[in-house]
Amino acid sequence: MTMNNSDRNKILALLFVGVFMGALDIGIVGPALPAIKGAFGINERLVSWMFTIYILFFMIGTPLMAKLSDMYGRKTLYIIDVFLFAVGSAITVSSFSFETLLIGRAIQGFGAGGIFPVASAFIGDTFPPEKRGGALGLIGSVWGFSGLLGPILGGLLLNYGWQWLFIINIPIAALVIALGFKILPQSKKENYTKFDWYGTAVLALLVSSLAYGVNQIDTTNFMGSVLSIYTWPFLIFSVILLPVLLRVEKRAEDPVIEINLLKSREVKIATGISIGTGLNQTAIVFLPAFAVTALALTTSQASLMVIPLVLTLGISAPLIGRLLDKYGSKMIMFVGTLILVIGLFMLSTLGNSFYLFILSGMVIGLGLSSVLGSPLRYIMLSESPASKRAAGQALININSSVGQLIGGALIGAVIASQAGTTIGYQSAYLLIGCVAIVMTLLTLGLKKHEDQLATMKSNY
Repeated sequence: MTMNNSDRNKILALLFVGVFMGALDIGIVGPALPAIKGAFGINERLVSWMFTIYILFFMIGTPLMAKLSDMYGRKTLYIIDVFLFAVGSAITVSSFSFETLLIGRAIQGFGAGGIFPVASAFIGDTFPPEKRGGALGLIGSVWGFSGLLGPILGGLLLNYGWQWLFIINIPIAALVIALGFKILPQSKKENYTKFDWYGTAVLALLVSSLAYGVNQIDTTNFMGSVLSIYTWPFLIFSVILLPVLLRVEKRAEDPVIEINLLKSREVKIATGISIGTGLNQTAIVFLPAFAVTALALTTSQASLMVIPLVLTLGISAPLIGRLLDKYGSKMIMFVGTLILVIGLFMLSTLGNSFYLFILSGMVIGLGLSSVLGSPLRYIMLSESPASKRAAGQALININSSVGQLIGGALIGAVIASQAGTTIGYQSAYLLIGCVAIVMTLLTLGLKKHEDQLATMKSNY
């Protein structure tokens, strides 16, 4: 797809706004949970479904929307995804019951699930190989800035009612849709003969069982809740469905999960690292609680302790993208995951010092910028043929979401095993540090930059 730099920059700006909107809606909900809990008279277990159902439908929507964008064109599906996100927001705003609210969140998650991989695939379509890193880096910075602005904006809008946290999505979505029709190029449609409904159904059952089972785990009584009839059957069912899904997708004429991409060692490594990325993302959520316990801060003070981490992440992500174009993913990710290991071990051993807590967060943010966003997507763009670009991006999103689901239960269980003391938090971050070590070792198996560029150009 040939175009000038001005047109590319307009596309990139529009993609940034759409992705930012979807990412912002994850962090912005946190401050509203007590108000929503009070408004509908529900308990902590039920209100947690605000997050769980969003992630669940995000995981279902990701491969489905990615596949449809490969089939029917990026522009059409990107606009549909943003529209679905707006519809979900409108339903959430006008909810007369908590069940209706969850329906709105589900539609939001389904739409957001398509926004992320389609945006990355658009970059693969419109940017030449030597400029993709910088573009992906800018998109990757969304996570840092949304993590910073989400809770702050949520706190401000909450003064006018929790509904305003979702009302704000509607005009933004309308702007993205209107500009999308004007700015986004119409990508080539592929000729597919049969949609993979069986694979989609099995995937939906798998992630639904996993999400429900994980949501039933009580971290204060980890083993007891895991052995509960409301938990273990769903977890086992999701494990059983994994080989079933792989078998169905191998037989599918055009699978919704592009498992053929996993024949590439590079893709196997990238998807493995993405699970670790999800675990690390979840670890950030527990930082304020750690600060309350270790530093004796108030809840409002502790919430500010995340700012150095996400600010570092947001600032360094575009720089990482530019370095990707120069040095490739192997060098960037090896150094970055090594920095992540250092930051996590610093936090686990020195986190009871106020200034070292802040410094540890900044080091973690710098390390996360090397795996969260552009580097993994850069790998998938280089390994995916043009007709499979969005589906390739979906693999990263799905594995990262699985890591987030598992991470919440795992970290919570480690903390609860030590009765929520400082030692419990230190042990949890030590465990995540060990996960980061595995991620660092995995990066050693990635291709050298010149080999990666050659692969990318052959798929351009």
